[in-house]
Amino acid sequence: MRLIRSAGLAAAGVCTGMMAEYLLDPDRGKARRARMRDRTAHRANDLTDGVRGLSRDVSNRGRGMAMATRYRVTGRSADDAVLHDRVRAELGRLVSHPHAIQVRVNGRTVTLVGDVLADEDKQARQAIKRIPGVKSVDSQWTVHEEPGSVPTLQGKGRSHVGAKRSQPMH
Repeated sequence: MRLIRSAGLAAAGVCTGMMAEYLLDPDRGKARRARMRDRTAHRANDLTDGVRGLSRDVSNRGRGMAMATRYRVTGRSADDAVLHDRVRAELGRLVSHPHAIQVRVNGRTVTLVGDVLADEDKQARQAIKRIPGVKSVDSQWTVHEEPGSVPTLQGKGRSHVGAKRSQPMH
């Protein structure tokens, strides 16, 4: 046991001596020390940036959770004009031709009139029902399998439509 400890101390002493010779070398020691100092400073800056980013992320997530909670509590008492804007915004995310749909809100009941494609119908109605403050949805729009000759459904439409979202923003 004593022999192993002595061998370990000897090895540590040799390593310390080699490190001292490496760093205190009169020819290249100054450059080596500068390079070591720069690497240490770089790693410290990376660590500081990482901690700062993590702190900002946690802060933003906390603020987002607080806003989502506040929205769920106070959002249910929204007036018809606010609900109209929320429905229009949701339609803009869900259907390829949101301009083809007229939205009317009366007493928290949303009425949808216009033209919509069949593959967007169900998802849009469900998403609008989940908007805080909406009591019911009356979809009076015409559902079309394809744009065909429907003028309001012509054109390219929005490219981001149809992308699956894991959770609604409400």
